[in-house]
Amino acid sequence: MLRSDGEQLLKEFSATAYPRQVTEIIPGLIYHVMGYSISNAVFIIGETSVILIDTLDTDYRAEALKTIIAGYTDKPVKTVIYTHSHPDHLGGAGAFQDSEPEIIAFASCKPVLGRTNALQDVLNRRSVRQFGYELSNEEVISEGIGIREGIAQGEGQRAFVPPTTIYNEEKVIRDIDGITFELAAAPGESDDQILIWLPAQKVLCCGDNYYSCWPNLYPIRGSQYRDISTWIDTLDKLIAYQADYLLPGHTRPISGKTEIEVTLTNFRDAIDYVLTETLKGMNQGLTMDEVAEAVKLPEKWAKLPYLGEFYGTVAWSVRGIYAGYVGWFDGNPTKLNPLPARIRAEKTIALMGGKESVLSAVSQALNDGEAQWAIELADILIAADSTDKQAKQYKAQGLISLAHLEPSANGRHYYLACAKEQLGE
Repeated sequence: MLRSDGEQLLKEFSATAYPRQVTEIIPGLIYHVMGYSISNAVFIIGETSVILIDTLDTDYRAEALKTIIAGYTDKPVKTVIYTHSHPDHLGGAGAFQDSEPEIIAFASCKPVLGRTNALQDVLNRRSVRQFGYELSNEEVISEGIGIREGIAQGEGQRAFVPPTTIYNEEKVIRDIDGITFELAAAPGESDDQILIWLPAQKVLCCGDNYYSCWPNLYPIRGSQYRDISTWIDTLDKLIAYQADYLLPGHTRPISGKTEIEVTLTNFRDAIDYVLTETLKGMNQGLTMDEVAEAVKLPEKWAKLPYLGEFYGTVAWSVRGIYAGYVGWFDGNPTKLNPLPARIRAEKTIALMGGKESVLSAVSQALNDGEAQWAIELADILIAADSTDKQAKQYKAQGLISLAHLEPSANGRHYYLACAKEQLGE
């Protein structure tokens, strides 16, 4: 949601949400590491070795993690557990290969769409925009759920290592070096996500199914539909464990059974509300734009510090749900065979009095602080003539204005990255 204080809110949130710290969860046994990477890690000291949950985002940062672990024990890392396959959680794995650990992961509960590799160029480009890889530190502020990734900071490379043990089961119980682990499939932000439960210690590692921001129910970089109903079911599972400690893959750990239950329940109920209201609007025949405008998070949830739109947003979630359930067609037959974009743009410009008239309207919109209207008008000109430098400059100006209003780090990055592209930077 764009707002006048969006940039300031993101700065204030980022200043306190993920300080660099190691939290001793269970003295001498379980430790949570935050602020050394965009993602967190957890290490557990067993009888003869260390069990590591996630590995940070690059080899350089993982070396810092190794140093942290060495400050608590001289036992080697002999087990690595991946909560899921996102690169920011397993990019540091190569740093731990000297001790030849078993690397555990779960298979995805649903297959990746066939031929997805044919989209790697565009998906990579959109990822660069979403995460602000080509932006300066000042432009980025943060990644919303953590500090900037190491690959953007010149702090190492991703050092992926494939798992040596992959489970297809729903749940696996293992004794690893004297500690009992329950590993269970927990699809949500990814289809291969798992939860990790230590029953004796009542510690629950939830991966990315909870972090203290409105989640990426739909990532603007693009992905397969994230099944929000299944994500809600997974949150119900997390709540049912009645954990004393909740260790997320991003942002701060939470201690206390009551605090965890209240937080996860609010998180779950807010997502459920958005899904329910979106489906209700769709069933009434509303278009995607109409539903996105109508569905707002009630204040009782919107005011909570762990549901701020610093990563995903409610509006993007609504649009993702809409497309996930019914696809691109909104039911209006006008959309079945629309005019080619260039022809429609040319006809529209003619009705508006010609190119100079539209450019004047764009300039006026920018002067009036109507940046969204300005970029929509600029897009008409660009659709008619993709080489129109003045329209591109105006669009870049509008995108930069919107970036300052955007509390979501992802949205901010995307606006600024595309502004630079319009200017040829």
